[in-house]
Amino acid sequence: MRKRDATAKLLAAAILTGALLFSLDPITSLVAIGLELAVAPLTGLNPLRAWPLLVSAAGVLVFAALFADPTAEPDPWRSALGYALRLIAVGLPGLLVFVTIDATDLADSLMAHLRVPPRFAIGALAAFRLMPLLTEEWRQLTLARRARGIDAGWNPIARFRLASSTAFALLVGAIRRGTRLATAMDARGFDSAVARTSARTAHFGAADVLVVAVGAGMAAVSLLAGQLVAA
Repeated sequence: MRKRDATAKLLAAAILTGALLFSLDPITSLVAIGLELAVAPLTGLNPLRAWPLLVSAAGVLVFAALFADPTAEPDPWRSALGYALRLIAVGLPGLLVFVTIDATDLADSLMAHLRVPPRFAIGALAAFRLMPLLTEEWRQLTLARRARGIDAGWNPIARFRLASSTAFALLVGAIRRGTRLATAMDARGFDSAVARTSARTAHFGAADVLVVAVGAGMAAVSLLAGQLVAA
């Protein structure tokens, strides 16, 4: 799976997630999740990396059920379950693609197959490379605040406020780093109008077509299963 073209994987994920956005049926989402989990071993995804998605889905389930309008939703928990399952079903393909795409391959593929401008493709490459740094920076911010005696303990409200302020500091740092990186790239001629070439050639072969077909097939099977159960 890691050897397949980045554009093929993006198209497969886009087809699947696009189809799921038009359905709130829990069966459709459940079938999609099952198919996605069946494909997951081919990507080498560590299941522990999906915990933020599960936490988000749990939050959506609780809040959507508790704050639903009882006059408009006769069964709020079913609707909330549909939202939560769809969040997982839509989020998993992106996670599977993220762990199997090399940043340089992504930039080469975008320019070769989708004719993306080099400025955008190289910017996406830089952003892709910087994303893992956010986790390390979050850890450093947390340790620095703990060293200064700032700790929320077991108070959930204090922990939420501390996490919010840490996220804001992380956002400010990311914006500053992005601004410096953009200035450095422009200084090195990445904003030049001169046509650019790629050192590596991106190939879109029969196996990549199969990846797109698998994504389309998973979308079709999920929607069909939902329609059959509803009927």
